[in-house]
Amino acid sequence: MNHEPFDTLAAAYALGALDGEELVEFEAHLAQECARCAVTLRESYEALAALARSAPPAVPPPEVKQALLSRIAAVAPTASPRRERGRGSLPWIAGAAAAAIVAAAFTGAFVAGHYEARLGQTARELAATRQRLEGEIAVLNDQLAAYRSAADLLRDPATRVVTLRGLGPSPGATGWVIWHQTVGGQLFVANLPPPPPSKTYELWTIGEGAPRPAGVFRVDAEGRATHRVEPVEGGKPVKVFAVTLEPEGGVPAPTGPMVLASAK
Repeated sequence: MNHEPFDTLAAAYALGALDGEELVEFEAHLAQECARCAVTLRESYEALAALARSAPPAVPPPEVKQALLSRIAAVAPTASPRRERGRGSLPWIAGAAAAAIVAAAFTGAFVAGHYEARLGQTARELAATRQRLEGEIAVLNDQLAAYRSAADLLRDPATRVVTLRGLGPSPGATGWVIWHQTVGGQLFVANLPPPPPSKTYELWTIGEGAPRPAGVFRVDAEGRATHRVEPVEGGKPVKVFAVTLEPEGGVPAPTGPMVLASAK
């Protein structure tokens, strides 16, 4: 078990700076006779006592001194020896007050630093969570747009659905192209492993002549991807769709292994 949180709580406990759940948690831990925390508390108490002893005597302003003397006289108006002792104890009282002020300042700085660090950590965690959620929302919006586009295409009788099957290094991969000759279509891929570093997947349309590049795309951690396919220039028909593994950024002509392809 990580003991570091209790080291911080022990120092704060010695200063009387714990409350709420932290106080309950630490006292429950202390009840288990933790030797490490006992040493920390003893050292903290000794340090505070030394701080109080080292504070220089302070002489209060005349009006403060007079007010203290008046209070002492009110408590024991007929005991002159006590008044003398009261006068002699004034430096000690002022010194103790100064030590209390120093201890209070030390406590405030410690507690402020403790919670400032915690708030900073919380802020960083919230920022990271927000960034992750924004990324996930952007992906979901892209997928929703792709599904809406596919639904619109499927309303047209001229639209056809082409099935792609895995080949070579990705036999388990599958894909579909919802294709309309004049407006283009949408590619959907599943079970396609992420490409190696500096590599990407590139889609090709094959009709008359050489294969034509139709864009590069990436898959997510589960091997899924969607990709908008633009229509072939001049509305020329497409007989085959294929996906190859290419250098990052894509190439004008296929060079890598074919991982998905439709039947001719």
